[in-house]
Amino acid sequence: MAKRDYYEILGAAKTASDSELKTAYRRAARKYHPDRNPDDESAEEKFKEAKEAWEILSDARKRAAYDQFGHAGVDPSMGAGGGGQGGFSGSGNFSDVFGDVFGDIFGGGGAAGGRGGQRVYRGSDLRYNLKISLEDAVGGSTVKIRVPTYEACKTCDGTGAKKGTQPKPCTTCGGHGQVRMQQGFFSVQQTCPNCSGTGSIVSNPCKDCQGAGRLKKQKTLSVKVPAGVDTGDRIRLANEGEAGENGGPPGDLYVQIQVKEHAIFTRDDSHLYCEVPISFTVAALGGELEVPTLDGRVSLRIPPETQTGKMFRVRGKGVKPVRSGTTGDLLCKVTLETPVKLDNDQKTLLRDLDASMKGSGHHSPRATSWLDGVKNFFEGMKG
Repeated sequence: MAKRDYYEILGAAKTASDSELKTAYRRAARKYHPDRNPDDESAEEKFKEAKEAWEILSDARKRAAYDQFGHAGVDPSMGAGGGGQGGFSGSGNFSDVFGDVFGDIFGGGGAAGGRGGQRVYRGSDLRYNLKISLEDAVGGSTVKIRVPTYEACKTCDGTGAKKGTQPKPCTTCGGHGQVRMQQGFFSVQQTCPNCSGTGSIVSNPCKDCQGAGRLKKQKTLSVKVPAGVDTGDRIRLANEGEAGENGGPPGDLYVQIQVKEHAIFTRDDSHLYCEVPISFTVAALGGELEVPTLDGRVSLRIPPETQTGKMFRVRGKGVKPVRSGTTGDLLCKVTLETPVKLDNDQKTLLRDLDASMKGSGHHSPRATSWLDGVKNFFEGMKG
């Protein structure tokens, strides 16, 4: 069966940069990792394909050989590129690649030298989506959240072993968590099948965590939301993620901010916007209105003959973004509100007003200009 193209396996373009290839590999490895797809043979095969593709394309010489000769350039069994340009060499650097890439994906590479020779792993980072009001986002606040997570078992101090005992180094891998298999003149490094990569064996498991070294719990945290945050901002709480395995360090918790819609204001970076309805009388004769801001009310002067859609700026009544020292403005858009439910006397007054303004274009210059344009348009059609 023909081997699949390495770039196709990773979902990357042939022109992808090294960092883009690494990102593509992380995505594929995360998706098809056996721990996330138990009993799924197809996912395991795709995971192995992704590992093979990454080992070739992450090496500049091997990638150049592959780009020129295809699989024949990096597979000695196919008879091309064996000792020449980027041929697939013996041991390679897969262990370094594994520690780098999978450490980022699954919370940190294993570190030898843990208690009892265990291989320890950093805990996974967590994300919490926090919805807050516009007022809290602009002024800052402290919010309590409840987070489901794994914490180190206090009974066994995270070792997974019964109190008074210690895990023993795995005899299959010598405590390294990985075994190297020789295939011809090159070798492949794999997770130890005996200890599942932990580097140790727990003969007498802890009764509380059943040997896992961690327990699933809910914890309450206080999150200090700084003034000026906006949707998309993240707050990092160091060491508040999942507990590490075998006593490893915990991950971090990232609080993702989402600002809820406001009944009056909309925000655009440092500026706030709102619509202010005004009556026909105020628009024609002018007047003063009280408009809300996030820290009180201000008086807004409406000049005579104001048209609907006019924008008024109230300086310094916007938002001071968390990464800027400048406070924005409040921009008020006035909209003319047509009166409703008029009685007969009010209708009569409006008809009298309308009659008094007919024949005089200076009361409605835009309407007069528009009617003149329509007239010229039809006369042009006749000509």
